[in-house]
Amino acid sequence: MNPAINAVHLALSVSRLHIVAIAALGCFTFGWAFTGSYPWLLSMVCALDWFLVNLLNRVVDQKEDQANAITGADFAGRHRRGIMVLGFSLLGGSFMGVHLLAPALTPLRLAYHLLGLAYNWRLLPGGRRIKELYFWKNTASATGFMITVFGYPLIQAASTGAGLLPDVTAATIAICGIFFFFFELSYEVIYDLRDAPGDRLAGVRTYPVVHGERGAVRIVDALIVSSMLVLLTGYLMGAVPWRIFIMIFAPASQLGLYKLFLRRGITSAHCVGLTWLGATLLFIYHVWVMLDLPGARM
Repeated sequence: MNPAINAVHLALSVSRLHIVAIAALGCFTFGWAFTGSYPWLLSMVCALDWFLVNLLNRVVDQKEDQANAITGADFAGRHRRGIMVLGFSLLGGSFMGVHLLAPALTPLRLAYHLLGLAYNWRLLPGGRRIKELYFWKNTASATGFMITVFGYPLIQAASTGAGLLPDVTAATIAICGIFFFFFELSYEVIYDLRDAPGDRLAGVRTYPVVHGERGAVRIVDALIVSSMLVLLTGYLMGAVPWRIFIMIFAPASQLGLYKLFLRRGITSAHCVGLTWLGATLLFIYHVWVMLDLPGARM
């Protein structure tokens, strides 16, 4: 492979840019859907926070990442000290900088990063980390998305007095939150299908490790279908406006594509591709809104 292309591929993998992108675009999208304004600053903070958590995650996942042949695992192992210094320096500096611009975010950011540390590092009683705990591993990761994608724009809107759009009620937010939580959990279990060999070696009790591939697939299917049914129910009840209901296309697309990948065996490229598919759909969604195409603001 061309050295320049190889370097880019390494940087993308080590930073997990696909996860950073979908988190930032999720914050941007729900921020707009709830408030009617684009949360540029919040999306950049969201991107930074996910970059930092993912970067620091690489230095503690050596055993399973190497077993799963994850790109960048060797690089992270060789540069562990430098990555830690960079990550924690950026984290400390970001708390001071972001607090000056958006102080309302500080409690949520603190909660998010404490969750990330407990997820990745052995801070729990008995020297355990959340990542090793059955059920709580996926729940904690999805909670991180809820804090950054939903919590950031909502707390900022409340603190600035910007408020929500007239058709956004507590029911709207709750239904959208359940939809997104189930949908995000489905991503987590698909990634666990890819990581099963390394997780089994490292003693990480994921659904594929505990229930096998077939059991994990049933869980993924149930999560995707449940997310769609929640959003559909909310729309039929009149609690979810059309501009949000149209997001049902994302889990529907993922369901079809992941089933196709499953026939060949879920690989790292498949997982990254599914994540970029979600990010691309969010980008297309905003193009649709900016062009003011039919139904964009309903």
